[in-house]
Amino acid sequence: MAETNQQHHPDTPIYMGIDAGTSGLRACCIDDQAKLLAQAELPFPTPNTRGIEISQDPTLWSNVLFDLIHRLNKYISYDRLAAITIDGTSGTVLLCDAHGNPTSPALMYNDARAGQQVAQLKTLTDNAAVLSVSAGLPKLLWLIENTTQDTATHLMHQADWLNFQLTRITGLSDVNNCLKTGYDPVHHQWPDWFSALPALQAQLPQVHQPGEPMATISADVAKLLKMPTDTQIVAGTTDSHAAILATGINQPGEAVTSLGSSLVVKVIGETPIFNQQYGIYSQPFGDYWLVGGGSNSGGAVLREYFTDSQMDALSQQINPQHDTELNYYPLLTPGERFPINDPNLKPQLSPRPDNDEMFLQGLFEGIAQIEYSAYQKLAELGAPYPSTIYTAGGGAKNSVWREIRQRYCQTQIKQSQYTEACYGSALLAKHGYQQK
Repeated sequence: MAETNQQHHPDTPIYMGIDAGTSGLRACCIDDQAKLLAQAELPFPTPNTRGIEISQDPTLWSNVLFDLIHRLNKYISYDRLAAITIDGTSGTVLLCDAHGNPTSPALMYNDARAGQQVAQLKTLTDNAAVLSVSAGLPKLLWLIENTTQDTATHLMHQADWLNFQLTRITGLSDVNNCLKTGYDPVHHQWPDWFSALPALQAQLPQVHQPGEPMATISADVAKLLKMPTDTQIVAGTTDSHAAILATGINQPGEAVTSLGSSLVVKVIGETPIFNQQYGIYSQPFGDYWLVGGGSNSGGAVLREYFTDSQMDALSQQINPQHDTELNYYPLLTPGERFPINDPNLKPQLSPRPDNDEMFLQGLFEGIAQIEYSAYQKLAELGAPYPSTIYTAGGGAKNSVWREIRQRYCQTQIKQSQYTEACYGSALLAKHGYQQK
């Protein structure tokens, strides 16, 4: 997939954003007015899965990265490329040597092998961002304990590894990818309790703010990719955070609900909130904070019962202003994180009505109720209740679901012009270049 806009003036800078999502890489270029000029995407190979262990050879990502950049070059010249920013999946991590060669496989964001390391971390910290098997820190501890450590000198997140392919400089990262590795975004430092983890402490990267220039592209890589040798590599963020940037929210009270496989809610607040019980944490967001949490409900439950085309067809038969009163709590398996923290919470998906459109509407309503409860919980803890909610993720396209959500949340729900994470990363690249 690619699209082009021929109105770009050849003498003005362009900015590239690259999104390493769960299934592949997407890239786009924008101009000084943030107009989308071209975009392209390529899939990743399927990760290696063995039960709860999900890993991948990171060199596969770098192969796709270079292929994608070459593909995008067919649609737009890089002569005026000024800056590149890359986002990556949160909690996807690996170890490397001093030359950037992987010394371990990459443990993917959904790898769940590090339960023992989470238990160990609970004796050191109450930081909710790291106390989950999906977080980067317990996975990195697992790798340090279970892989050969003779040559490992740097821990890397997925975005760090991809940035290294462009800069050939190890040890560079950003605040948001480092959050689930334990970085303290309030005091801008790695925490003191890391002294209890000396092998990890020796491998920590230098941490940059998202949108801060980190380095210029390596001369060899610039030549290979037909890019200017002064192209800036600007610090990125996580894929979910980049998708939020893409919506354009920037004021306290504005929120984004991400309707992907899971349901993630984020609202801009003036002060950070951290709450271990509900897995709520905050990320720096310009002069403010992005406060949020994630539910185990979401699009993965819908896809268990319906294809995208079935949902589109059935949605046309739904009256979004009429409530089914089915009171579902849609989950694939027992266990919820937020807005209810109960590892044993059972899915509530019965009774199932005879007609499919009513069942689908019940699922939509159940997820909308969870979204409303999530924003209510954040407000209880001190965040503003949303004045406006923008929607990102695949579920953003369904207008019937949007009307149902608006009825439950009692807040204006808007469709963003852009919701692609790569567009959010391109905005960071533009910001970084213009700040330097």
